[in-house]
Amino acid sequence: MSEFRVQRRASLEVLRAEASEERDTVVHERLIAGGDPWDFMDELPTVDELVIYLLRADAINANGGVLPSPTREYRVLRQIALQHPALTRTVWRLIGQLADQ
Repeated sequence: MSEFRVQRRASLEVLRAEASEERDTVVHERLIAGGDPWDFMDELPTVDELVIYLLRADAINANGGVLPSPTREYRVLRQIALQHPALTRTVWRLIGQLADQ
């Protein structure tokens, strides 16, 4: 079993900026719909979580769109942490959430 290596066009800073814009858009849409930020802000993923989800999606696409088994999911997330050390804490928190499911 080989580890995935997806070639990214952007740095972590650019990925974070894109994720932040996406999150801001979701907040804006919820506010326009009359949502109360106190009710929904805790439900939204953090910027780093959004970046990890994006990188995970790239790994799934690189694997022909096949959803990962729990073992592969762990390996993919671990590889993201290795490739982007600044995301390590968030990756391990997400791995912990997966283990709780």
